[in-house]
Amino acid sequence: MGKSVLIVLLTFWSAIAMSQETVVKGSVKDAVSFQPILNVTVELEGTELVTLTDVQGEFVFNLNVPFGEQILKISKTGYVAKRFPIIIDEGKTIDISDMTLERDLTQSQDLFTITLSDDELDNDASGADNITGLLSSSLDVFQRTAAFEFSQSFFRLRGLDSEHGTVLINGIPMNKLYNGRPQWSNWGGLNDVMRNQELTTGLAPSDYNFGGILGTTNINVRASEARQGGRLTYSSSNRSYTNRLMATYASGLLKNNWAYTVSLARRWGNEGYQDATLYDANSIFLSVEKKLNNKHSLNFTGIYAPNRRGKSSPNTQEVFDIKGIRYNEYWGWQDGEKRNSRIKEVEEPIVMLNHYWNLSSKTRLNTNVAYQFGKLGNSRLDNNGTDLDNGVPIGGGANPSPTYYQKLPSYALFRYSGDEADANAYKSLVEFQDNGQIKWNELYIANVGNSERGGNAVYALYEDRVDDTQFTFNSILNSEVNDHLILNAGVSVQTLKSENFAEVLDLLGASTYLDVDQFAEDVNEAQNDLQNPNRLVREGDRFKYNFNLFANVISGFAQAQFRYNKLDVFFSGSVTSTQYQREGLYQNGAFPDNSLGKDEKLNFIGFGAKGGATYKISGKHLLNVNGGYASRAPSLRNTFSNSRENHNVVPNITEEKILSTDASYIFRSPIVKAKLTGYYTKIQDANEISFFFADGIGGDNVAFVQEILQGIDKQHIGGELGLEAQVTSTIKLKGVASIGQFTYANNPNLYLTTEADDESIAAGFVDGFRDFGQSNLKNYKIASGPHRAYSVGFEYRDPDYWWFGATANFFTHTYIDVSPLTRSSNFTTDFDGNVFNDYDEDLARELLKQERFDDYMVVNLIGGKSWKVGKGSKYISLFASVNNLLDEVFKTGGFEQGRNANFRQLRDDQSLDTPVFGSKYWYGRGTTYFLNLNYRF
Repeated sequence: MGKSVLIVLLTFWSAIAMSQETVVKGSVKDAVSFQPILNVTVELEGTELVTLTDVQGEFVFNLNVPFGEQILKISKTGYVAKRFPIIIDEGKTIDISDMTLERDLTQSQDLFTITLSDDELDNDASGADNITGLLSSSLDVFQRTAAFEFSQSFFRLRGLDSEHGTVLINGIPMNKLYNGRPQWSNWGGLNDVMRNQELTTGLAPSDYNFGGILGTTNINVRASEARQGGRLTYSSSNRSYTNRLMATYASGLLKNNWAYTVSLARRWGNEGYQDATLYDANSIFLSVEKKLNNKHSLNFTGIYAPNRRGKSSPNTQEVFDIKGIRYNEYWGWQDGEKRNSRIKEVEEPIVMLNHYWNLSSKTRLNTNVAYQFGKLGNSRLDNNGTDLDNGVPIGGGANPSPTYYQKLPSYALFRYSGDEADANAYKSLVEFQDNGQIKWNELYIANVGNSERGGNAVYALYEDRVDDTQFTFNSILNSEVNDHLILNAGVSVQTLKSENFAEVLDLLGASTYLDVDQFAEDVNEAQNDLQNPNRLVREGDRFKYNFNLFANVISGFAQAQFRYNKLDVFFSGSVTSTQYQREGLYQNGAFPDNSLGKDEKLNFIGFGAKGGATYKISGKHLLNVNGGYASRAPSLRNTFSNSRENHNVVPNITEEKILSTDASYIFRSPIVKAKLTGYYTKIQDANEISFFFADGIGGDNVAFVQEILQGIDKQHIGGELGLEAQVTSTIKLKGVASIGQFTYANNPNLYLTTEADDESIAAGFVDGFRDFGQSNLKNYKIASGPHRAYSVGFEYRDPDYWWFGATANFFTHTYIDVSPLTRSSNFTTDFDGNVFNDYDEDLARELLKQERFDDYMVVNLIGGKSWKVGKGSKYISLFASVNNLLDEVFKTGGFEQGRNANFRQLRDDQSLDTPVFGSKYWYGRGTTYFLNLNYRF
């Protein structure tokens, strides 16, 4: 009886206590789209109560809540802060739902265009590869700094390639199946319509897909959710393009339930910071939405952003010392104008249709289809076989590259001796100083002369083309089951047909070009297509190689997010089926039985699982821990070892495995916001394929080889700190640090392939293939930009709508990309397979030491002013930035040439004052500016 009374009393008093709990809760939404806003800072002024909104835009205070009249403040970067007076009564619940925040139209920073350009966002021969989520202006000061201050140094977040982050437009993945990376230039110039983004970093959960270990960025271009109004912009810069014009208008949701957004842009310039890097780009965007009823809405989006730009070359230190860091070997004068031989052209339109279905007030289904097609081309000069002599191709003309090693002073000093060496070196130096560019006129003269004698072109300008046709379907379900559980799930199907071929662009005064391999010893081996031997091609014809790649990817994911007052937890899982196939359209003479027709299909199965928890110690202090494991198919690029010539696949190929974890401490107060993160990532069974000429393969042979690294393990470990303090109402201080160590964690397998001929057989190749065993790469640093980067700066924002800021950025521990071949058994062995009799282990260790670049500091300035025009929300904004104010000269990356493949070759070359085959580098830009003027209405 006594126990029963006690239970009743306890229940009674518990009920009273619960009924007297004081709670302040609410939600925050965007004033235009009325969608929930994540990570809005909510604080009760004058107290220590601070929290962030969740994915539903909701927040709650239920511990130590003060009573009486209080001020509730909501704020987020990019929005105008608001303050609400409230009265809190003891034991009562204050529910302030659907508060709204308007975009801050007075902010003149043109984020994601301040320091970045398409050539920096792309990842190709320029050596540039940046962090994922570059388009985001996240609340996290570390993310913002990494994107905009560190980008000029080609900094990679956590040392990882952009293929480890996922970029979506309206929930549709934009990462290329060929290499896993987003092709940023496909929507270049459309900054105005790409602003509405949702970013998750690292392993954090995304509502749209499983994501990569660098997170997910979803760019929302839905017409009804675009900010109503227009914007006209003019920009000037000396980085990539020199001029830019943009015009955008969004209708908002009209009375007839239609909405549309249209944007036009043009960027152009004859030359950027590097010599002859032309830029010519146009962009068109259209998004139209029809709200059918309260449950259904359809949105059509079309994106067309054709662009052309001239590339710049990596060069040896010898070349830079003679010509300076702006030098670019790819161009020459023609008819008084600079003509670049290396032009990248991208023209890949995207069309998509999105269906939005509100199944209920808590459940939404988003179904999307997208179709992308078009071309991607990279041009270059060719000096292949010109004619036939007794059925054997006659070699083409001299290498047209002005930096061809035999044209430089270092070669003369190596080739000759005494006074003869000095005389020839001086002659080469003067010639390179005065005429160190492509001699277009001489190429025309050679072609015309050979044609008049009844021959064919000696030189040709051609384009490596990729014409992709890709279809994507996906469906994404989001359901708020209750106040504590959110479920996300999705399925996706992608199909790709990729046509790959070389196309003749310009025969430079001639009418025909012989489609053979000039280096082949046998007439049959010389044929690029045995079905059409000794074919003469004309401008517009395909030649050299011609094949298709097919890919089919089916994936699905499911995710549960649990949210409570003190603890948030999530679990996510995925499965992916990937299928690849190659179809050869030419029968290559060097691989007659392994190049034509369709090969067998390759199948890969990938699995992923991740989870995390956020513990809210208080409104100011949070702890976050995430962990995940995933296996995934290798990219198309790293699956076929030499897809241009044969069906061969990387030996022992398997799925890539990734293990990653991170932990963060987050502090947020009205004055200070800070985040400290530690991370660890292990990548296993990765593959890499590269192509180059190598000397000393099994002796002194020279061969063009395909280098295959298989079974690579990598380790990325480090920490990140972001700190900003609003020390006064107008002055903000910020500091960022990224300290990492990115290394090879094993000795991967090394294989070389080349054409099967007498020379390769003599060098130990069997059917053009040779196993070199392991490459001793363990503990070498991965070339991924600066492993350590620091930034300190301030910003002053005046109440009269003008502002300026400055940052000093420090970069250290940047390493060259080492040559795996020189770290293999080939380095120590002679043609007979025995160790060199003059091999010196101490000298070899010094020769193989990885180069670390000099540390450097870059100072950047930014500033702007806004003027309100008339009534309403009309503004004129001016923004300006100066990067590398002190004109610091620094290397951003580079690679060892694989030409010197053994001890003797490398020893002899490195013993010279100026090596003939020294490493090649990329240098950062000197002082550059960006100026932006826009009118918003």
